[in-house]
Amino acid sequence: MHTRATSQHPNPDRDTPAGAPITKTEYERLAHLRYTLRRFSRQTELEARRLGLTPQQYLLLLALKGFPGRDWANITELAERLQIRHNAVIGLVNRAEERGLVRREQDTEAGDRRIVRIHLTNEGETLLGNMAAALRGERERVRLALEALDQAS
Repeated sequence: MHTRATSQHPNPDRDTPAGAPITKTEYERLAHLRYTLRRFSRQTELEARRLGLTPQQYLLLLALKGFPGRDWANITELAERLQIRHNAVIGLVNRAEERGLVRREQDTEAGDRRIVRIHLTNEGETLLGNMAAALRGERERVRLALEALDQAS
């Protein structure tokens, strides 16, 4: 039974032994990064709603467009990318399909008729492009906060 998608990557905070104490400057940079990430997340939510999307629909569109090496993904892959349960992805895809944001296509190469490829529609592509353009400044803020944190090391 698959209850939650998991990552294959180690957790550096958990897997690295405690080193030198964290300095005040490092805490400040870490706090700034968390603030910047939260601001990015909030702006993403607001922009998605402005365009008539739920934040989850935006993340689905982004996961599809940004899937490595191809322009589609299956439900299991999307569950991993979105870090949500398989059944939750099915519901999300169903609602996005009803809105005309994605389409399903049988995966004829898989040999398993249950596996479907999820693709963006033209409307999904357009909305995703609008979101990406609107969030360009926020992405730059995150990049700068990450650079500042990296300089603290």
